[in-house]
Amino acid sequence: MSRIYTVKNKLVESRLFLNRLIAALILILLLTSGLIVRLIYLQIVGHEHYATLAKDNSIKIEPLVPTRGIIYDRHGKVLADNTQSFSLELIPEEISDLDGTLQRLQKLLTISDEKIDQYQKQRKRQKRFVSTPLLISMNDEELAKFAVVRPYFPGVDIQARLVRHYPYAELASHVVGYVGRINEAEMKSLPLAEYRGSSHVGKIGIENTYETELHGKTGYAEIETNVQARAINTVDSVLPIPGDNLYLTLDIDLQKTAYDALGDFNGAVVAIDIKTGGVLVFASRPGFDPNPFVIGIANDAYQTLQSSENQPLYNRALRGLYPPGSTVKPFIALAGLEYNAISTEHQLFCPGYYQLPNVSHHYRDWKKGGHGSVNMTEAITESCDVYFYSLASTLGIDRMHNFLQNFGFGEKSGIDLTGEKSGLMPSREWKRSQRNQSWYPGETLITGIGQGFLQVTPIQLAKATATLANKGKVITPFLVKKATSLNTEDPAMESHLNNIPLKSENINTIISAMVNVIHSPHGTAKSISKNIAYQIAGKTGTAQVFNIKQDAKYNEKNIDFKLRDHALFISFAPADDPQIAVAVIVENGGHGGSVAAPIAGQVIKQYLGSTNEN
Repeated sequence: MSRIYTVKNKLVESRLFLNRLIAALILILLLTSGLIVRLIYLQIVGHEHYATLAKDNSIKIEPLVPTRGIIYDRHGKVLADNTQSFSLELIPEEISDLDGTLQRLQKLLTISDEKIDQYQKQRKRQKRFVSTPLLISMNDEELAKFAVVRPYFPGVDIQARLVRHYPYAELASHVVGYVGRINEAEMKSLPLAEYRGSSHVGKIGIENTYETELHGKTGYAEIETNVQARAINTVDSVLPIPGDNLYLTLDIDLQKTAYDALGDFNGAVVAIDIKTGGVLVFASRPGFDPNPFVIGIANDAYQTLQSSENQPLYNRALRGLYPPGSTVKPFIALAGLEYNAISTEHQLFCPGYYQLPNVSHHYRDWKKGGHGSVNMTEAITESCDVYFYSLASTLGIDRMHNFLQNFGFGEKSGIDLTGEKSGLMPSREWKRSQRNQSWYPGETLITGIGQGFLQVTPIQLAKATATLANKGKVITPFLVKKATSLNTEDPAMESHLNNIPLKSENINTIISAMVNVIHSPHGTAKSISKNIAYQIAGKTGTAQVFNIKQDAKYNEKNIDFKLRDHALFISFAPADDPQIAVAVIVENGGHGGSVAAPIAGQVIKQYLGSTNEN
C-alpha cells in the first residue's frame, strides 16, 4: 500500500502566524484604547453625572409634610384644627398572607368592603415596606378590640396621626369648608414639590380659598438607603414650615343664633360689619358634617347627601339665587329721588292694582283693597306694590339697571370665597343677547318690586344693604382678618372702599322710611321693635316662587310647601350710626315680616345688645 507525504511550506506558515499575531495585537490595542477612552470619560468627562446617579442609588429624598394651619373665629374659638387620631396600619412586607389578614381584620372590626377596596388601591401605589392605613380615626371600641389580639397580627399596628377636625360640624360647614383626599385632577394642578407626601387638600370654603396659606411649606429629609431602598440613616433634613393660622371675622356664637333661628326652614343669613366689611355671620341651612369627608365618606352616605331634596351640600349664602322681592324697593325709591323722577311728597293712589296705558292686565298689590293715597315714606313702610309699579314705569329699566348696579346687583360681592354666583340685574341688552327677545314694559314693572328676571344672592343683598347704610360707601365683604404663622403676623385685610355719589337728603329720606318699617305702627316688621333702646332700619320682602294667574287667589294653606313664597328681610342698626347689616332669606317662609324679620332681630340684638327700656 502506497503512502502520501505532505510537504510543509515553512515560509507560508510563518507568514500566516505573523499575520494572526499582528491582527491579535491590533484587536488588543483597539480594545485597550476603547477601555482607556471609556475610563477617561467616566472619571473626567462624565464624573459629575455618574457621581450624582451613584448618590441617588443610596440617598433618597423624603418629603416632610407641614402641619396644616388652624382656623379661628373673631374671638379665638377654633373652627378647624388638627387632632391626634389613631389609625390601623399594615406593612405588606411583614405579612405572609395579606388577603387572609384583611379578612380577619374585616370580621373583627366590622370594616366595610369599600374601605378594603380603598386600602388595596392605596397600598398598590406604595412600596411593600411602607405602612399604609386601613382604618383612620379609630374609636375606643375598635382600639380595645384590636389591642387584645395584637400579637396575632404581625405587620399590623396602630399609629398616631394628625387628622383635620371641625368641632362645629354643620354650623360652619359652608363657610369653613373641609379637606379631602387629593384626586387625580387636583394632583395635576397642584405644585408637585409642595404636595409631595401630602394626601389632603382644601375642597370648599376657607379651606379651599386659602389652601396655600393653610398648607405651609413642605420640607425634606435626605435618607440613606440600602439596595432594597430601605431607610438606614437620615443624612440631612430641612424642616417643613407649618401653615398659617387664620383668624376670621366670623362670630361663631352669632352664627349659631342665626342658624338655629332658621329652625326647620331652609335658607341663609348673612351679617356684615358695616364699618369694615368683615362678615360676622355666613349661615346656610341645612348644613352638613364635614368630618366624614376628611377620612373618606362612605359612598351611600354621600349619595344620601347629594340626593336630599333639601340640598345640604348647596351653599345658599354664596350661590343661592332668589328674587329679592320688596327688599329692592328702598333702592328703587332712592333711584327715583336721585334721577328726580319723583319727589318725597308725591302722593299716589293705590286701588290694589296697577295698569299700563291701553293694557287690560292688572298688576296686583299684595293688599287686595289697596293702600289708598300714599307718599314715598308710606309706600316703603307699608310696602305698597302699586307705588313702585308706577315709579318703575317712570324710571324705565335702563336707569334702574344702571343705578342698582352701583350697589352690586348683578355682580359678585368680592368675598374671599371661591364659587360665588353673580346674580342677575336684567337689562335690554341682557335679554336681547341671552334670549333674543325685546324688553317689555310689564317686565319693567315687576323688576320694580323685585320679581321677574332680577335675582340676588344673600351675600350680594347683605353687601347692598351695608352700602345703603354707609350712605353710598361701598365695602367689599371678607372673612379672613389675618394670617398668623409661628414667627410672623400679617396685618388685617382691609376692605377696598368706593363711593356712590348720593345726595344726603335723599339717602336720609330712605333710611327714615326704613326705620318706620320697624318702629311705625303700620310697619311690616314692627314685631321686632320691642325691648331695644336703638332704632333698626329694615325692609321686608316676599318673593313668589311661581306665577299666579290673573284671576287666581294665592292661598298658602292650599299649595305645596315648596311652592310657597320666600320670605326676605334686610336691615341695619343702629339706624343713626350703623354697625351691622343683616340679610335673611327663608325659603318658602311666606312672609318677610313674620318669618325673616325676627331672625334678623335676634342677630342684631345679640350683637348690639338689647334692653327693656322701650
